[in-house]
Amino acid sequence: MSIPAFNEEGTISRQIAEIKDAMSGTDFSILVVDDGSTDRTASLARAAGAKVFSHRRNMGLASTFRTEMQQVLKLNADAIVHIDADLQYRADEIPSLLEKMKEGNDLVLGSRFLGTIEQMPFLKRLGNIAFAKVISQIVHRKITDPQTGFRAFNTDIARLAIISNHTYTQEQVVRAVRNNFAVVEIPAYFAKRNDESRLIAHPLEYAVRAGINLLRVYRDFAPLKFFGSIGAALFATGFVLGLYFTFLHFTSGIQGHTGLLLLMLLLLISGLQVILFGFLADMSTKSK
Repeated sequence: MSIPAFNEEGTISRQIAEIKDAMSGTDFSILVVDDGSTDRTASLARAAGAKVFSHRRNMGLASTFRTEMQQVLKLNADAIVHIDADLQYRADEIPSLLEKMKEGNDLVLGSRFLGTIEQMPFLKRLGNIAFAKVISQIVHRKITDPQTGFRAFNTDIARLAIISNHTYTQEQVVRAVRNNFAVVEIPAYFAKRNDESRLIAHPLEYAVRAGINLLRVYRDFAPLKFFGSIGAALFATGFVLGLYFTFLHFTSGIQGHTGLLLLMLLLLISGLQVILFGFLADMSTKSK
């Protein structure tokens, strides 16, 4: 069991206790990766019986996730369960993830959107749905919750290189599908958080971050679509200016429009270059 945690002294002991209850009678260990907490998260986790690895300072979720993968591989576990520390996912559903693993699946996602959601802010729900649609388009199969914090996977999945600092949960799903690993989703219960999120303080901040990260997903995993769209827009604008100059050529003449002519050429050339870059980036992405 792997739990990332940052200043979760209010929930970490209970989360560990509930995992122990859920996994009673089985051979398992609990790892808490403490991301530089300034409260008693690490000491309480140790007191509750978990192995603890602590960052010296807060490094963020992506770095914590990579640390988790490094540490769980050292434990030689057959299966790894990643669950958040804030009690929003239910520990008693861990056996359901592991049962799916026993069926031969490599990555099992606990989908909130297939299960029950007690509460989720509107903008966050909208952002999660948008991410799911984008990831589904990229991997060419329906994934309802690629950003879930409740998932089980084997060591092959844990060894996949995760390079993103912003979309690491989605990246694990994309890389798993593209490497022909078996990926499935099961329903998961998502409880209401009892305190404010430590990650995003304001809905507008979440909306901005989600929008930027959606663009990053396209850039990193569908570069042809990302750069192709930009290049096509530039080329199309240049082409429209070309039509305008063609009209002028047959009517009043083109004299006196040097600036627009240069802009037209710049747009056409830039558009073609960006599209070409998209093709090259797409080839590079598919070769990884």
